[in-house]
Amino acid sequence: MGKNLIFEDIKAKIGSVVLPSLKNTHGKELLEKLYQRMINHKIMVSSLSEIFEDLNKFLADGSYMRSKKMSRSLPLQVLRDRRNRGTVIQNFEDLAMFSFREYLLLEINPESRVAVVNMIMEEREGVAIDSDLLKKVLDIYMQSGIGTVQVYEEHFEDFFLQQTASYYSHKASSWIQEYSCPEYMMKCEESLEKEKERVTRYLHSSTEPKLVEIMQNQLLFLGAKQFLDKGQSGCGALLRDDKKDDLSRMYRLYHAIPQVLEPVADVFRLHIATEGSVLIKEAEDSATSGIVEEQVLVRKIIDLHDKYMAYVTDCFQNHTLFHKALKEAFEIFCNKKVAGKPSAELLATFLYNLFKKAANDKSNDDSALESTIYNVVKLIVYISDRDLFAELYRKKLARWLLSGQSGGGGHEMLILKLKKQFGNLFTKKMETMVNDMELTKDIQRLYMGVAKPEVDFTATVLTLSSWPSYKTSPEPNLPVEMVKCTKAFDPFYKSITKSRKLNWAYSLGKCHVTGRFDAGSIELVVSTYQAAVLCVFNNAERLTFNEIIEQVKLDHEDLARVLHSLSCADYKILKKEPASKTISKTDSFEFNSKFTNKKQRIKVPLPTLDEPLIDKVVDEVVKDRPSAIEACLVKIMKEKKVLQFRQLIAECVERLSHLFKPEIKQIKKRIEKLMEKDYLIRDIDDANSFKYVA
Repeated sequence: MGKNLIFEDIKAKIGSVVLPSLKNTHGKELLEKLYQRMINHKIMVSSLSEIFEDLNKFLADGSYMRSKKMSRSLPLQVLRDRRNRGTVIQNFEDLAMFSFREYLLLEINPESRVAVVNMIMEEREGVAIDSDLLKKVLDIYMQSGIGTVQVYEEHFEDFFLQQTASYYSHKASSWIQEYSCPEYMMKCEESLEKEKERVTRYLHSSTEPKLVEIMQNQLLFLGAKQFLDKGQSGCGALLRDDKKDDLSRMYRLYHAIPQVLEPVADVFRLHIATEGSVLIKEAEDSATSGIVEEQVLVRKIIDLHDKYMAYVTDCFQNHTLFHKALKEAFEIFCNKKVAGKPSAELLATFLYNLFKKAANDKSNDDSALESTIYNVVKLIVYISDRDLFAELYRKKLARWLLSGQSGGGGHEMLILKLKKQFGNLFTKKMETMVNDMELTKDIQRLYMGVAKPEVDFTATVLTLSSWPSYKTSPEPNLPVEMVKCTKAFDPFYKSITKSRKLNWAYSLGKCHVTGRFDAGSIELVVSTYQAAVLCVFNNAERLTFNEIIEQVKLDHEDLARVLHSLSCADYKILKKEPASKTISKTDSFEFNSKFTNKKQRIKVPLPTLDEPLIDKVVDEVVKDRPSAIEACLVKIMKEKKVLQFRQLIAECVERLSHLFKPEIKQIKKRIEKLMEKDYLIRDIDDANSFKYVA
């Protein structure tokens, strides 16, 4: 029997017997009969396949096609479906399935796919259905594709997805009105999970991404603004009420939809910025006489950062959009002034007081201290004037180191973390200051071993370029004992270093002198200037202000501070006439031999000099920025040789970001200056490019 005869017999059988038996049946009954007819068809095909095994081989090796003078380039039979597309027929079973598809399945497809979709719709509404039957029927669509998903996609899936979009569009409109934002998201998440489960149970796996995309569009994208902005339950309300589970669900639903995730990140940024601004306002309102409780404020900001960083990691799975939102929010309020004080000053003061307290607390936990330092450095990242912070903190560090206080571990931990975060240049001066104190110990041990001085003398050698500048006065007249010490140290230091010159900063010195009072001797710990003033009373019982200034050679301001500390403060080593609390040029002083104290050793402090006004420090920092920009530009051009203008600007901004954010117009001005100095020239071939002049 020829192949055409077999094919025509199968076609006739389907047309005269099978197809009429399915007419006028609908729904589940239609699907059951369709499946049964498929079973019968397979049995028939299997039987015929055994009978015509030789025909199978005949078709497979192409002999039949050659015998019919078909194209020699086609080793397999190609039949045309009703869309005039070729289907490759490799064996008898393919031939039989082709006929079943073309003359049965596609004839009843309008009714059968409606029946399948209706059953799925019923299941969506909570009705129990025969999912096994659905799988069997949908397998018929797959098998009818003869090795492809073409029939399944064109004759079932397209229709199914259209109906699904319509279904969930209606559901979205209803749910948005009926449910709160968290409830709506729960319904969406539940629906998504159920649809994925349906794919597993009876749909083809290729349907899942298309199905998910439709649901995301209908349930999440189109109605996003409407339910995210719900006043009492929207995204802002979830943040306000710390609904972390709901926020996590929101991210799970929206992480694959950037168009919606970005507005969520915007709400997140605005919420944090608002809470941070509230903290700044509270600190501003509670500040008295310009004094800000920076310990309270900074710790509150640290807690706020920890709280919302946990949101970023736990709820938003470390997505870059939310890291960026957190950073931008903190940059907004961390750069606001509080009672006129910039954040750089508040953070520097916070750290100094933190280390001061830690040094006095013997039970202090180093791990807790390190954790606090780590958190403060994270805040420093957000401030724009980091060079101002570095300068303010450097001044405080200098005060700490020169005071001789112990417990500097906090400062060293901070410097290490700053160096790791912002690089070597940021901490170079601080590191040099700390190293100077360590080198001083080595120099002192060497000096004591070589010089063997009569007086216990220590010289702290500071690197001038790394330490803050200090007020200098004309060299005072020092006691002979002090002069001997400095005269002996000078040649010693020159012998161990050839490239450095000593300049004595007497205002920073400290002395131990013995005061012999009627009640006994007391060791006095005083400054160099205080010691010089006290020593003039070894040769005079009573001296006027002008006589003292003539002998000691201090300027008026310094001498007034010294005399105030010795005659008007807690320890009245000198008696003053008249006995007022202020020092004037008409005052006279005499040694108070009746002075007593229970302690055998007392420290007589000088009135603290007012720290430079913040505006003055800011001016100093801003004044240094043009030089920093020029140095950065030169370094870049040395490396690149030729660079376009925009690239040079971007590179400069990037490299200086660890210190401050230079304005574009500042950079342009410095480029012009470098051109005037012949460091840079414009490229002859490209006016928008610059070349470095070696």
